[in-house]
Amino acid sequence: MNIYEQLNGVTLAYLGDAVYEVYIRKYLLSKGITKVNALQKNATNYVSAKAQAALIMIMEEQDFLTEDELAVYKRGRNARVNTKAKNTSIVTYHMSTGFEAVFGYLSLMEQNDRLDELANWCIEKVEAGATKNYHLN
Repeated sequence: MNIYEQLNGVTLAYLGDAVYEVYIRKYLLSKGITKVNALQKNATNYVSAKAQAALIMIMEEQDFLTEDELAVYKRGRNARVNTKAKNTSIVTYHMSTGFEAVFGYLSLMEQNDRLDELANWCIEKVEAGATKNYHLN
């Protein structure tokens, strides 16, 4: 068993948060957004707990995750988190932790093509307004 497969979901989410954030920051810069306030405001549409929870729900509905990715998501979602959710429900927060765990796991496993695929898929869904159909607290 690979050492990364033994890491808990919160640890994977710690890295996954940064990995996903870099994808989004690069994307926003590629759109020509250069003012920091505008970058931060736009990034929220992609990286907020609510957006990530909606994205993972869509992934589940569309069977977009592999079996391993789904197991990592559940490990992250079900992990005991020692921080309080800010501006969102604990359920949404746990779902976003699972979402980030997938990105952390793929990064550690050096599955860069799959990371690119997932990040681009997420960007397309947010751009298309798909996450707005989910009313999460």
